[in-house]
Amino acid sequence: MILDDRKLKILQAIIRNYLETGEPVGSRTISKYTDLNLSSATIRNEMADLEELGYIIQPHTSAGRIPSDKGYRLYVDTMLEEKTHEVENMKELLLDKADKIDLLLKQIAKLLATNTNYATLVSKPQYRSKKVKFIQLTEVDPEQLLAVIVIEGNIVKNKMISITEPLDKEIMLKLNIVMNTFLQGLDLTEINLNIIQKMKEQAGSYSNIVSSILDAIAQAIGEEDEVEIYTSGATNILKYPELSDMEKVTELISTFEEKKPLTELINTKLTEGDLDNRGIQVYIGSETSVEAMKDCSVVTATYEIEEGVYGKIGIIGPKRMDYDKVVGTLHTLMVQLDDIFKKKT
Repeated sequence: MILDDRKLKILQAIIRNYLETGEPVGSRTISKYTDLNLSSATIRNEMADLEELGYIIQPHTSAGRIPSDKGYRLYVDTMLEEKTHEVENMKELLLDKADKIDLLLKQIAKLLATNTNYATLVSKPQYRSKKVKFIQLTEVDPEQLLAVIVIEGNIVKNKMISITEPLDKEIMLKLNIVMNTFLQGLDLTEINLNIIQKMKEQAGSYSNIVSSILDAIAQAIGEEDEVEIYTSGATNILKYPELSDMEKVTELISTFEEKKPLTELINTKLTEGDLDNRGIQVYIGSETSVEAMKDCSVVTATYEIEEGVYGKIGIIGPKRMDYDKVVGTLHTLMVQLDDIFKKKT
């Protein structure tokens, strides 16, 4: 029998409440917990049906209900199906959007280089916040688990976790439920001791595995994603005598070709304070972190595609660059980009 929406919502509410408290769940609790606006009597009838169907059980007379293995299985299967659809839909939207953004950013780099006669760089957007969207644990062999961690922005991280003994299907099911119930929507900084303690209580004798999974999640979230940078106008550097020394030119051109030092520049300047102050930033000579640019000035601005998604635009030239023109150009560009991205969303 396929459960109707009302029964399914009541079952989900029972499971979520039981996972949080560890106590049998009664109809009065569910009447406050769901958005169904049903009376306790109606919920009792629905719970009786769910019990008859084998999705919940009553451990003691006059006590509330707790999920059965069958109830847990439906809960997880429904959750997995919803997340799969959500990720697939998002993937299609993101691929379409990413193609358009890539083309736009490349055009911006070329346009700025032409208009300013300096070298330019534009970084692809990065996610400032990395919240957990979904976790799927799968046993690879008796000694290893694969943790697939989906982070905000549909960034997928895979981590292998060592285990000391094989885990049966019901334990794997329980661990998946515990992970997703407590961690969905949380950033690393929001996973506190109270949450960890509750997760370990739910995991029981497998609490050590919870610690290993949390370590894997922390590592996945903390990893720096590779920053893609588009550059243009590197040869414009040759137009300025103070930068035309063969050794300096070679070093600067190499920096633009390799892009690794530019990545360090982006990561260094894309800090908390810089994101909160999205104005124009000017770095003169040794103020920049890139050794090859110690005789240059770097002017940057932070663009925002949507909340929490940022990238950098930079213009590199001699210390005697036309700051008025460069700053004015970037100000105008920021206004235009804000308008473009607002229309896209």
